Amino acid sequence: MKKLIFTLAVAAFSMNGMAQEAEGPVVLISTSYGDIKVLLYNETPMHRDNFLEIASAGNFDGSIFHRVINRFMIQGGGSEGALVKLDDRPVVPAEIKKAFIHKKGALAGARMADGINPLRSSSGSQFYIVQGQKYDVNTITKMQERLGVTYTEEQKKIYAEIGGTPHLDMQYTVFGEVIEGLDVVDKIAAVQTAQADRPVVPIPMKVKVLKKK
Repeated sequence: MKKLIFTLAVAAFSMNGMAQEAEGPVVLISTSYGDIKVLLYNETPMHRDNFLEIASAGNFDGSIFHRVINRFMIQGGGSEGALVKLDDRPVVPAEIKKAFIHKKGALAGARMADGINPLRSSSGSQFYIVQGQKYDVNTITKMQERLGVTYTEEQKKIYAEIGGTPHLDMQYTVFGEVIEGLDVVDKIAAVQTAQADRPVVPIPMKVKVLKKK
């Protein structure tokens, strides 16, 4: 199975009133730890449609969360444990938007490193859901120059009150967000892992499309 590598800066979702006020498809990711309901953004149509195509065909079913890092993210959607060769799918062109940050609960496309993927295209199947951690407003303000990102006051507030992984902003395509089940993300992120951040006990998923538009 191909390994997708996150290139991270060394450093270390909103729900309710702070959730993205947007309409879009909704999918349900079911696991042994509970269900995660995710809204897909219409503003990232190629990633939205790709995810819906895989989910509608049932091709995520039986795949596992193969890479889990507490206080960072949970990653899945690869071929291992699945009936279909998901990693053989073509990459998805980057749809990186300033409006969509790596707040807790953000759904984003995993990808190969910049050295072999300068256009930052996403994997055709692998995705991750952010857990992250909180950053106070002063820290985020100081991080802006190093990251080359300018945050709105609302985005700073989200990182301070909800958390996330700001060092990934403008590096990977965020194409959705958790609208129910952040507690499940926390439970999965806390599991015991072994080599390559792989959960000791496999965590298979089943993905169902609840709403297509």
